[in-house]
Amino acid sequence: MNEQALLARITRVPSLLGGKPVVRGHRVSVEQVLAMLAAGETETGVLAGWNWMEPDDIKACLLYGARLAGQARATPEDATAG
Repeated sequence: MNEQALLARITRVPSLLGGKPVVRGHRVSVEQVLAMLAAGETETGVLAGWNWMEPDDIKACLLYGARLAGQARATPEDATAG
């Protein structure tokens, strides 16, 4: 699957989770998926939590996060603030 097709899996719905980026319009944010992976959860574990989720959804979250990190000018310390 190409990058554009992966990124199309990430949507923003103003009435859903305060407009955070979510996976295919579901109540699962990109932030939540990335946090689970960062905490050591496996792809299999993430997929087990939501029966509708597909491996490409996880790839989409990773790609989205990578794109954001590539645009950011913040320091790692900024991520721990707030």
